[in-house]
Amino acid sequence: MVQESGTTPSGGPDVASDGPDVTPDATPDGQPLREPDIRRHELAGFLRSRRERILPEQVGLPRGIRRRTPGLRREEVAQLSAVGVTWYTWLEQARPIQVSAQVLDALSRALLLDRSERAHLFALAGAVDPAPGTPCATITPAVRSMLERLEPFPACVQNSRYDILAYNRTYALMMRDMDALAPEDRNCIWLAFTDAQWQASLMNPRETKRTLVARFRSDMAEHLAEPPWKALLARLRNASPEFREIWERHEVIGNTTRSKRFVNARVGTLNVVHTNLWLGPTAGSRLVSYVPEDEETRARLEKLLTLKTLEARQPAAL
Repeated sequence: MVQESGTTPSGGPDVASDGPDVTPDATPDGQPLREPDIRRHELAGFLRSRRERILPEQVGLPRGIRRRTPGLRREEVAQLSAVGVTWYTWLEQARPIQVSAQVLDALSRALLLDRSERAHLFALAGAVDPAPGTPCATITPAVRSMLERLEPFPACVQNSRYDILAYNRTYALMMRDMDALAPEDRNCIWLAFTDAQWQASLMNPRETKRTLVARFRSDMAEHLAEPPWKALLARLRNASPEFREIWERHEVIGNTTRSKRFVNARVGTLNVVHTNLWLGPTAGSRLVSYVPEDEETRARLEKLLTLKTLEARQPAAL
């Protein structure tokens, strides 16, 4: 656990309340706030707002039944960032403590900040970002338009953890009904080991699982300390003995363009070429497309798109 050096408040209680903290206009003796004070209060408010927007499921934590605060609790952010609960509470209360670039980096990852938010966090803290090019996982309108234009070819956007961030209508039905899944379950590795429908679509499930785990292990080497990666690994290990067994082999493999075969319950066998197109740095998000290898597969993908389009036009069941 990281312990911060520098000035810490004396006599402050070990508070971990999630209640709102009021930003004052002046010091207790009526003096206007100085620039460092203003920065601390801005930083505190920014951290609170980012914490409150994150669902526990997004970072691999259980929601529980007695959660009264929106988003994450302070102690959960502290846990994900490997800092003390009291120290993080002081940070949200704008107390005069120093924050290292290492801890800001951990906080930005725990709070799932995009590139602009990360830059804002470091600016408020008056620190230099050691990794200013950290990719942003935002799905822009242009990327969504690209996904639509690729139809009837199945396509999706995945991050380096194999979370499925967006997809087009053909992809929505290629392996299983993606729309029926909770967002936190839209992960290729998770589905390959825990979802019966997804597994049934795989022509060679054992080899597919082995390849996925080998790629995941290879990619995770650059993200070993990041909370979302650790949370996904823990979730997979807890849910699947098969995943645990393959993981312990320590196999690694890189990304390649390759042919794949899927069995779709509605239209039959699909022979496609899997291609990755990175949307930024190679450690970031990528557009994954599946191009048909033959005319029969192309016709089946067109049929799948038609089925999804007709489905979308059906009125919701009362």
